[in-house]
Amino acid sequence: MSWGTELWDQFDNLEKHTQWGIDILEKYIKFVKERTEIELSYAKQLRNLSKKYQPKKNSKEEEEYKYTACKAFLSTLNEMNDYAGQHEVISENMTSQITMDLMRYVQELKQERKSVMHIENFHDGRKAQQHIETCWKQLESSKRRFERDCKEADRAQQYFEKMDADINVTKADVEKARQQAQIRQQMAEDSKADYSLILQRFNQEQWEYYHTHIPNIFQKIQEMEERRIVRIGESMKTFAEVDRQVIPIIGKCLDGIVKAAESIDQKNDSQLVVEAYKSGFEPPGDIEFEDYTQPMKRTVSDNSLSSSKEGKPELKFGSKSKGKLWPFIKKNKGVTPEDFSNFPPEQRRKKLQQKVDDLNKEIQKETDQRDAITKMKDVYLKNPQMGDPASLDHKLTEVTQNIEKLRLEAQKFEAWLAEVEGRLPARSEQARRQSGLYDGQTHQTVSNCAQDRESSPDGSYTEEQSQENEHKVLAADFDDEFDDEEPLPAIGTCKALYTFEGQNEGTISVVEGETLSVIEEDKGDGWTRIRRNEDEEGYVPTSYVEVYLDKNAKGAKTYI
Repeated sequence: MSWGTELWDQFDNLEKHTQWGIDILEKYIKFVKERTEIELSYAKQLRNLSKKYQPKKNSKEEEEYKYTACKAFLSTLNEMNDYAGQHEVISENMTSQITMDLMRYVQELKQERKSVMHIENFHDGRKAQQHIETCWKQLESSKRRFERDCKEADRAQQYFEKMDADINVTKADVEKARQQAQIRQQMAEDSKADYSLILQRFNQEQWEYYHTHIPNIFQKIQEMEERRIVRIGESMKTFAEVDRQVIPIIGKCLDGIVKAAESIDQKNDSQLVVEAYKSGFEPPGDIEFEDYTQPMKRTVSDNSLSSSKEGKPELKFGSKSKGKLWPFIKKNKGVTPEDFSNFPPEQRRKKLQQKVDDLNKEIQKETDQRDAITKMKDVYLKNPQMGDPASLDHKLTEVTQNIEKLRLEAQKFEAWLAEVEGRLPARSEQARRQSGLYDGQTHQTVSNCAQDRESSPDGSYTEEQSQENEHKVLAADFDDEFDDEEPLPAIGTCKALYTFEGQNEGTISVVEGETLSVIEEDKGDGWTRIRRNEDEEGYVPTSYVEVYLDKNAKGAKTYI
């Protein structure tokens, strides 16, 4: 159906309709734009919600996420974060594939509607319409003139005939009337010819206007409008497809939430509660009855009294139980001791184990850094143009000292850990920590610390007591190694790489570049035993010296 043939007389309405079509397209663009803003706002709110309930690092809340239910909740938060990302994708795709595309098309459509070709067509159409109206006026004017001339010619003819029939009128008057009638008749004929010509030209121009010019203009308007309708339909399809494309990914997010929920294990969580809060103490036994009437029932025989004392433990009047039941011991709310002695045995063991693991990680990190610096120094030694090897000495010394500090710290916590594991009920051997430096000191440390604990009224001991006992054990071990011992033979030599101030008992000071004898190599504890003179020997950090062992020496290792 063509607008040119059906709407030939609706030029003004079609012009308004095309503008309305552009307004509808801009309205749809605004709708999609607001939808993208809603998607972005929704995604932002989901992300903030997920972030709000995420566990904080290095906090007590993070420890709660070891339970399967909390892990499932954390997975739900992560899936919701991914879910929010899909709504961001919807917003981005709608913006790029619909909003931006339609905004460009609207500009092109307006330009097309207002282009030179269409302006001329509209102008020509209006001009042609005005010309038709002018021609119509000319036609009406010529028609009225023709009608007037015909009437005047008819009156002139009637007047002539009247004069010609009147015998009283002179011949001159009759001739004059005849000439006037002929003039009027000729004027009527001329008006008729002019009216016929104008009418023929008007009909031709009107036919061309309504059958050629107007249909061409309206056909272009119709094509432009139909392209706009098709374009908005395609945009609506894209609107749906953008949503449809993320449905599989959103489905995976929801499947992840369901899978996380199905992974919840109530039995495992119950076991974790036991591990988290188990004190390690045995349940308290029965409390013996204290008979305060016993003095009244003494027998005369001293033998019977003595025999009763031998068979049963002696009860004293007014005696109180020295020990306290763990549930009724008041917990100290002050600063946590370094050895975690304010915790129950099982919880203390876990704290110490975690501390030892953290220190070992730090040692490994520092060791890797030392190895890297050492390799770099070797590269500088082989290729001096790449850098000065001496520039790395300070950093290497600093890292080495950090390693030694961390090792001493780890050994201290390993000693406390060994003490706790010795006091706890029997556990698997794989769960026990073995420390190379404290293999020979563990039993003595445990016994000393145990005695200190038993002497404390509430079953605990202070950090100062623990450290004092530890220092005593170390000093005793060093004394045992050097007292009543024959001088050991040298198994090699060593060169001091750095200066070491031996301030602790059992150590020896060395100066950088000094050459000494090695009498005992490193056994894994980070210390090497050396001798300067026959009566001056001690331990130095292995990393501070470069050892050269004799292959034939007793106890020396063979390097391939």
